[in-house]
Amino acid sequence: MSAPERRAARSRYIRESSTPSNRRAAAPAVLYVSARATYRSVQCSDPGISAVPINVPADTVKLRLEKTPISRVPRAAFYNLSELRFLWLTYNSIKTIHPSSFVNLKALRELRLDGNLLTSFPWEGLRDMPRLQTLGLHNNRLSSLPAHAALFLPNITYLDLSSNRLTILPVELLDLWFPLPGQQEESVQRRILGLHDNPWLCDCQISTVMSLSTSLGSPVVLMDQLLICRGSPGQLGMLLTQTELSRCMRPSVQPAATRVVSPLGSNVILRCDATGYPTPTLTWIKTSANTDCCKQDIPENSDQLPRNLESFMQQSPRVGVRWSIIILNGLSYEDAGEYRCQARNMAGISEAPIKLRVVGVSRLSRLPKKKSQKTPPKSSSKYRKPNQTPTNAPSVKDNQILQNVTLPSINKTQTAPSLSPKVFSIDKYIKRRKMNLTDAKTPRYVKSLPEPPDNSTTALLTETLG
Repeated sequence: MSAPERRAARSRYIRESSTPSNRRAAAPAVLYVSARATYRSVQCSDPGISAVPINVPADTVKLRLEKTPISRVPRAAFYNLSELRFLWLTYNSIKTIHPSSFVNLKALRELRLDGNLLTSFPWEGLRDMPRLQTLGLHNNRLSSLPAHAALFLPNITYLDLSSNRLTILPVELLDLWFPLPGQQEESVQRRILGLHDNPWLCDCQISTVMSLSTSLGSPVVLMDQLLICRGSPGQLGMLLTQTELSRCMRPSVQPAATRVVSPLGSNVILRCDATGYPTPTLTWIKTSANTDCCKQDIPENSDQLPRNLESFMQQSPRVGVRWSIIILNGLSYEDAGEYRCQARNMAGISEAPIKLRVVGVSRLSRLPKKKSQKTPPKSSSKYRKPNQTPTNAPSVKDNQILQNVTLPSINKTQTAPSLSPKVFSIDKYIKRRKMNLTDAKTPRYVKSLPEPPDNSTTALLTETLG
């Protein structure tokens, strides 16, 4: 687009007639549209309209509704403006904003609501604007900041709360704006805050913000550092000075030990000490369980984590110092895990972790197994007692050999001397087989040799000899 065309686009405007008085005012009386080379900008500043216009072009990138009698922002008021990046609703008469007024504004970067009559702001509505970085609430009637507002402000780098009726800053905002060294990310996000012209109570929260914002490398820059105390009697109109700031100190936690190892079934005491002003209070929290070594011994229906622990004791020996202990009796594997000692006062929150490990045996099945009885040493005929009966018997194969031995038919008229050599040879063969079985490498548990039946070879020989 050439330069003359750009100038013509900047100066072009569309004038529309106002709506009749007997109809709802849904469109602005004067709507200026600037079609620039990269985005479309719409501005409306007619004192005759009382509602948010609905005929704004869908490709609008910047919308300005200023100096109108609009008193409320309804639900999904800008739903069709998905490309909107800048929304200015300044110096109107807005008193209420629906929590879902900014649905579908995923590209919005800047929201300004300066100069209205807001007594509260729907902080949860910031979830519908994930890319929002600038939020202006200057010159309204806000009297308090809820603690849950910190959950929806991590991406806001410019927050103007000046010229309201605020008295106290929640501790959660201090933890968001001034993270502890162990909690802050690698790249510190710098923020610009406007807190001036509010009737602040001169407490540790506002004093800590002022002192930390003036320190070297602070992640927070105040638009105006002249903060005046107006909330407490006797301090009316007093300026926050460095002398008053020295009394406030954020908590610092020091555990007695960061790692504790204790046997199963024993008793253990965990302790931590904290300093700060005002004197901090201490809370014990179990954040995680240790299931590396003993997962099977932890019941599946164990308590949800993290959880606060009720059974603890704490004392403050002097102003600015407090210690606390927690006693765990009869340790089980379920007690293992990470515990956190959390200190809190008006200047902030701090905590320190303690890891507890439980070691030992919990089941009889885990006891060392008894040594099995050793197999008796190999027996040999060399070390056998003279009258000891051998325990080894011939195998099935040997019995078959003995049964297959056939002797010649014997008549009673035959003489004994002719049979004696055969009888002796058979007995010698049986003894030799028994000796070989006794000296075998693999021990066997067998029964003793049974007496031969009546039809055996020995019976025949006995009958013959008789």
